[in-house]
Amino acid sequence: MAIKKLKPVTPGTRFRVAPAFDEITKSTPEKSLLAPIKKSGGRNNDGKMTARYIGGGHKRRLRIVDFKRNKFGVPATVKAIEYDPNRTARLALLYYADGAKAYIIAPEGLQVGQTVISGEQVAPEVGNAMQLKSIPMGTIIHCVELKPGKGAAMVRSAGGYAQIVAREGKYVTIKLPSGEMRMVLGVCMATVGTVSNGDHMNVVLGKAGRKRWLGVRPRVRGVAMNPVDHPMGGGEGRSSGGHPRSRNGLLAKGKKTRSPKKYSNKFIVSKRSK
Repeated sequence: MAIKKLKPVTPGTRFRVAPAFDEITKSTPEKSLLAPIKKSGGRNNDGKMTARYIGGGHKRRLRIVDFKRNKFGVPATVKAIEYDPNRTARLALLYYADGAKAYIIAPEGLQVGQTVISGEQVAPEVGNAMQLKSIPMGTIIHCVELKPGKGAAMVRSAGGYAQIVAREGKYVTIKLPSGEMRMVLGVCMATVGTVSNGDHMNVVLGKAGRKRWLGVRPRVRGVAMNPVDHPMGGGEGRSSGGHPRSRNGLLAKGKKTRSPKKYSNKFIVSKRSK
């Protein structure tokens, strides 16, 4: 994936760095794999705003992605690499040998015409999905399950990858993108390779309006508010108030918020790097 620096013909394009979309091969989505998305604008069932900075944005349709990869032993051909407005990664459209169609998160390097397969004893090649216990040590993986059969929950965003570092008993230890080392059941599924669109991190929107097209409304700093509205509000002139915290008083910038009694603490071998 590449990015392009635009010519500064307008103020909005002066600093804009945009994705090149070189890898996209199909511009219209597969109709049978679409579902509607109903936007809330951050409002609850009473019409009251309960989540700030949400609203507007372009209309979207949900692409139904297969995170389970449970069609074992059925080869599938990659028909197209597509854009998905709902996520940072690209999608790959698969045509299975039995006639079924499905979207998967496209790994880096997956090409149209390639064949992918999922199962217990398949080759650890890019795009193939298998159980963690069957993947060789040191392999780069993504779309990792946490509970068998539930579908991929971790390492799904652009450029993300995890690595298998150890295997002991029924558990496999993987190193996550955050640096955390975590034990996962060996019967959980994962896909070989790195998630596509790794250059997403280098994109610069260039103007506020482009953020509005994504459905994000302007954000107000706490120090710009009054004391009644935010713990960091008030003061004379431009004085910023106290320790960084949220509107309901929870400290930010490094305060631990994870519960010490959380059920999955026992599976974390070492916490994420600072």
